[in-house]
Amino acid sequence: MNAQSCAPDQKLGPAGSHILPPEIDILSPGDLIDVSISDDDVISGKYEISQDGMLRLMHVPPVIAKGRSVDAVEAAVRKVLIDGGLYNIVPLVSIRVMDFAPARVFVAGAVFEPGSVTVGAIASTSIDRLRQETIGGRTSERRLARALQSAGGVRPDADLSRVAVVRGGHKNVYDMRPVITGHAYPDPLLLEGDQIEIPSRDCFQEELMVPSAVSPPGVKVFMSNLSVPASSNAQAAISKDTVELRYGTRFLQAVFSLNCVGGARLTNSNRSAVLFTRNPITGQSIVIERNLEQLLRRGDRDDFDPYLMPGDALACYDSSVINITDLATKIGIIGALGVIM
Repeated sequence: MNAQSCAPDQKLGPAGSHILPPEIDILSPGDLIDVSISDDDVISGKYEISQDGMLRLMHVPPVIAKGRSVDAVEAAVRKVLIDGGLYNIVPLVSIRVMDFAPARVFVAGAVFEPGSVTVGAIASTSIDRLRQETIGGRTSERRLARALQSAGGVRPDADLSRVAVVRGGHKNVYDMRPVITGHAYPDPLLLEGDQIEIPSRDCFQEELMVPSAVSPPGVKVFMSNLSVPASSNAQAAISKDTVELRYGTRFLQAVFSLNCVGGARLTNSNRSAVLFTRNPITGQSIVIERNLEQLLRRGDRDDFDPYLMPGDALACYDSSVINITDLATKIGIIGALGVIM
């Protein structure tokens, strides 16, 4: 994968030079809103956008709300009130978002876990009642970056310059490369049913192997530790099934976490470790074995010290000296020599 040439991407200008569009509150099914109409206590009140995307006010025809801005819905409400003969002059209509509902969206392409994800869900213990009472919309969790991370995070071959959001047959494309460098990046509010597509550049991009708002939250790796002096995973403080490492961790760093490095040089100099991984593009399984003493001492170790991917498995193998010693102990040779001595 490292040897493959990358498909071309868009030219990125100077860092921070791009202009982000202004934030607009776009309504989605389940959103809670507060509708205030001048001198009308009957129609005014708190409403929820229905699952078909309509705003159903009291005594007036429904208004399309899904995918529309608050200003557009206000204008539609004013029109329906006039057309219905309820007002002779244009009334004052004010709509404020009280709470944004979770949205189920679909993510496809260069992510580790493509499929449907729900973004914007908030546990009852985390709801900020004071913010809701002041009619403040909660938008930080229902955004594009959160959806990509919820889908397992972007793969190292992802083309962040062409992240697309398809809504109602229309496609908007966003350049999210600044998210990797810590600069401002487009992060639009998502709606129920949005389709997110992120293409692949068909190559490994080392610059994407860093923690970010669109990267995997961590790398869960299956580890098997059978080495001495760590005689068991429990004594080595390693989880029975998996251990979570920082995204961007390399093979050698994980081997240290496996407690596979160190000890007496005589017995441990030939110790090795094996990585079981999978090419994220082709799905092909790969087995990589490294002699740890050579890996520690080579100055060009980065060239053959691969990054870990989610779901990888590591195994540590003892040197032949330890294996012979262990065998001798089991058959009683070393014990007998100890008695004689």
